[in-house]
Amino acid sequence: MWTVVYMAQGKDMATKIQQALEEHGILVKVKPIGKDGSGKDNCYEILVPAAEVEEAHNIIIDIEF
Repeated sequence: MWTVVYMAQGKDMATKIQQALEEHGILVKVKPIGKDGSGKDNCYEILVPAAEVEEAHNIIIDIEF
C-alpha cells in the first residue's frame, strides 16, 4: 500500500525530494494534485510503500524539507 509522506508545492520541490529518496533506495511515486494547467504550481503528493514510511520521513528531515 502506498502512503503519502510529503506534500510538495511545485514540480521542482517534488523532483528534488523524489531524487533524494530514490538515491537511498526507496520506491517513490509522485502524484500531482490541483488544477493548474501548466503543472508547475501544482501541489504534489510524494508516496512511498507503507513499509518505508519511517525511513522516508527521516531522509526528508535530513535533507531539510
